[in-house]
Amino acid sequence: MARPVLHSYYRSSCSWRVRIALALKGIEYETNPVHLLKDGGQQFSETFSKLNPMHQLPALEIDGHVLTQSTSIIEYLEETHPDNNVLPKCPIQRAKARSLADTITSGIQPLQNLSVLKYVGDERKMEWGNHWITRGFIALEKMLEGTAGKYCVGDAISIADLCLVPQVYNAQRFKVDMTQFPTINRIHDELVQLDAFIAAHPSRQPDCPEDQR
Repeated sequence: MARPVLHSYYRSSCSWRVRIALALKGIEYETNPVHLLKDGGQQFSETFSKLNPMHQLPALEIDGHVLTQSTSIIEYLEETHPDNNVLPKCPIQRAKARSLADTITSGIQPLQNLSVLKYVGDERKMEWGNHWITRGFIALEKMLEGTAGKYCVGDAISIADLCLVPQVYNAQRFKVDMTQFPTINRIHDELVQLDAFIAAHPSRQPDCPEDQR
């Protein structure tokens, strides 16, 4: 079988989630960088449009198929590579992990992704991103008070953790006051010390600019 190919951008939080999942599960893969800003956005190229007509990252070529949408990809990897689970076995914990992940992937991240920021404009994008991430993190912090152990849901890594770390990175880019969120900070600081999270970091990706490594 051919190695999976991850079409990714080093700073794409959606791609980052999938990179963490691939690393946790020990799946070797190739990276095809898709630069979101270069050449008017390489995600709009004819080649990539055939992989994902939504022009969004990531896209994962695996097992003879092309998969898109990060949480769907992660769930496929979970079902086909059950080691190092990211979905808890307990139904209520699994539901809580998905809820936390969806809070980030549906309620926070889309409001500060590249297409939205382009529409908002350069003058307002920092204010806009800061506002919506802060608003989302206020809710997430409250949710985590009822679910967190060492990580987002108890003491085992879950899909929620895969989504949390890239979103904290974005919060820092948008200069969010993170002192408001002690639970988020504590979990984040635990996760970023783990090998899979280190390997998936933007600075470790082949398309990361030298000055950001």
